[in-house]
Amino acid sequence: MTLLVQAASGPSCYSRLTNDWICGQYLHDRQSELVDATTQHIWITVVSVLAGVAIAFPLALAARRFPRLESTILGISTGIYTIPSLALFPLLVPFTGLTPTTVVIGLALYALTILVRAMLEGLRAVPAEVRESATGLGYGPSKLLFLIELPLALPVIMAGLRVATVSTVALTTVGSLVAYGGLGNLIKDGVNTNFRAELLAAAVLCVLLAVVLDILIVIAQRLLTPWTRGAQE
Repeated sequence: MTLLVQAASGPSCYSRLTNDWICGQYLHDRQSELVDATTQHIWITVVSVLAGVAIAFPLALAARRFPRLESTILGISTGIYTIPSLALFPLLVPFTGLTPTTVVIGLALYALTILVRAMLEGLRAVPAEVRESATGLGYGPSKLLFLIELPLALPVIMAGLRVATVSTVALTTVGSLVAYGGLGNLIKDGVNTNFRAELLAAAVLCVLLAVVLDILIVIAQRLLTPWTRGAQE
């Protein structure tokens, strides 16, 4: 009976006979698949960016503390970005295997190009007189860094974080090379099989994810730097 009803109503909007770009039925039928891919995409992106921040911060501090190392640190972090992702991920596979770790390491290394420069420029933008005043008030190096310099450098750092996050969302799709690309897996499958509904749905979700994460970072910046609101308004 069910087959007769389906035959009478015609083929599904994402069947090979129709293969529509926009298909609500596909979103309903493959909801769990889309949710799983989106969840994996978010997880890989967030972990990669956090790993990039953890690596970039000490590198930026070292570049500021030791001027002779600055060109080397910036050169290496920038040089990594010139390696095509199609080559970098396979190069990591012998060491990390076909695992999410391969994608996370690759994306974290790519994020260094933006994050190291943003952190370095942010710290350098702190006025020298502010540092001198804080030192005169008895602030040691650690307190000076975390209580004075970092808060004042946050606007520049957060701007770099926004760019790094959005670019990481896009690059995560390339993780489909090792089967861990989140929505990239669906995009790849949609291209290989000419499955239009799958391809469009995954691409739109990827764009929406980038927009949502960018908005969240902007909100976080406003909460962490309330003193900048008056200047912006």
